[in-house]
Amino acid sequence: MTTVARASLTLACLLFVSLHAAAWDRGAVERFATLPAGNANPEGITVDKHGDVYVTTFAVSAASGPGRVFVFDDRGSLKRQLDVAGSSNLLLGIAFHPQNNQLLVLDFGAGNVLSVNPNTGASTVFSAIPGGGLNALAFDAAGNVYISDSFRGTIWRTGPRGGTATAWLTHDLLTTTGFPPFGANGMGFNSDESALFVANTGNDTVVRVPVTAGAAGTPQVFVNSVNGADGLILDADDNLWICANQADEIVVVDRTGKAIAKLGDFNGLSGGAPAGFLFPASLARRGDWIYVTNLSLDLRLFGLPQSVDSQWAAQVSTHTISRIRAHIP
Repeated sequence: MTTVARASLTLACLLFVSLHAAAWDRGAVERFATLPAGNANPEGITVDKHGDVYVTTFAVSAASGPGRVFVFDDRGSLKRQLDVAGSSNLLLGIAFHPQNNQLLVLDFGAGNVLSVNPNTGASTVFSAIPGGGLNALAFDAAGNVYISDSFRGTIWRTGPRGGTATAWLTHDLLTTTGFPPFGANGMGFNSDESALFVANTGNDTVVRVPVTAGAAGTPQVFVNSVNGADGLILDADDNLWICANQADEIVVVDRTGKAIAKLGDFNGLSGGAPAGFLFPASLARRGDWIYVTNLSLDLRLFGLPQSVDSQWAAQVSTHTISRIRAHIP
């Protein structure tokens, strides 16, 4: 082989390795905001039209309610704390209704969907669904509200104004005997609303529910092996961005279920706070950023076996929200 040929081969190999590595560039995770001292376990997250970020807390160590919502500006500075009137200490999903701009919060502990004043924390019951595990919210174009129930394997639905919820879908694929023991979790419709995608945390799956004229069809597993599939969102290209809460990463799959990115990682603790992601639970997008809650939950507090992150989570003293560029390498 000539010198020129060897040099060409070497260059080709280097280019191949470089391109291969870039395809799985995990991006840089930044700390976006920090909960005030004494508050822990940020879980649900949403962003309003002004760019303010709203975060619920699943405060397992608190003796009782009210639950809290923290509001940060687009630079991560705390604007206000909302003590949600009449709520338990265990708040999960949070979202603004796309039509009437009501701030809806899921009270996991009390089994209520609450309509919360975003300035004062005053609340009314939007819908009461006791006895299950209310977890995440989704909306269709008609303004109907969908609520995942992790323990009953059910997706509940109300009209735009709330009231009595009906079981839109109940299915074995939305229940789990796995770990962590949450079935139906994060949800999102694709762009033409022909399908609702539902994360099943304990099964490490995302389930695809076909939708025809607003009615649920027979669910099927869309993709497997997302370790602790939790919150999810869909982008304009119908890619799914999924929190893998047991792998400390965001997994992005395209509309066929093919993995096209794995973003972020856990890099230990810094000053008692996670560096990177630690038990990422929910995510929201605004512009070029994905905002992610670090739940940092020690599952042993529920009498469960430890996960690979449990001992790290037990050492967290400063609870954070992260952000990462919404970029698929």
